[in-house]
Amino acid sequence: MNIRRRSLALLLVGLVLGACSGAGTAPSVASRPSPSAGPVTTPEQAIARVIAAEPRLAGIQPFDPNLIGQASWYQVTPASGVGAFVVKVRVGWGDCPAGCISEHVWQFAVLPDGTVTKQSDTGEVVPPEAWPSPGQPGASGQDGANGLRITVGAGPTCPVEQANNPCPPNPVAGAVIVIRDSNGNQKGEVRSGADGMAVIDLPAGEYVLEPQPVQGMMGMAKPMSVTVGDGGPTEVTILYDTGIR
Repeated sequence: MNIRRRSLALLLVGLVLGACSGAGTAPSVASRPSPSAGPVTTPEQAIARVIAAEPRLAGIQPFDPNLIGQASWYQVTPASGVGAFVVKVRVGWGDCPAGCISEHVWQFAVLPDGTVTKQSDTGEVVPPEAWPSPGQPGASGQDGANGLRITVGAGPTCPVEQANNPCPPNPVAGAVIVIRDSNGNQKGEVRSGADGMAVIDLPAGEYVLEPQPVQGMMGMAKPMSVTVGDGGPTEVTILYDTGIR
């Protein structure tokens, strides 16, 4: 019965999206469950599920028609009759006070049980500096906000590093970092994006970062202790071993 209800909900959401866009064919659908728990009944919960599925959107703000040059924003619309939400997300970059030269736009359906379904994905590849996390005022990892800005890499990338042939680490995508306080209590968890970056807001204090296994690496990166201070993010680099010797 639950499977039938979910299938019906997805079908109805697709019909709603098709009616709104006027498209003749249904968009491709790729579903992934959100790691958050509990039902989704509000727009705030819907965008939270989308951000949980794509952490690089952390810090994105709602669309403000009175804000000139807003590079990144989201809009949440209830899907009539099915208890779901349609979430549109836009990330723009390049002279945004004049309207942004480039943009990437996603559209998601968020079902009442929290399932996030990507309905469409269009636009140019988002450069690392354009994601909301490092670019939005007051967002996670932004100057003035306490927390961590984590760079996850893997090395070495060649057997011998030379002055004329440096071997910088490659970014590691999808690395999960568990964050604990000095008493061992878990205070958060982040996942690195395609650029190897992850950000999280945290109160000032002492923390331990516990990198989790990443497929293709020889082993886990070592846990490390960090101190988060006031007045801005703390930069941290975590390195996994590629096994290249």
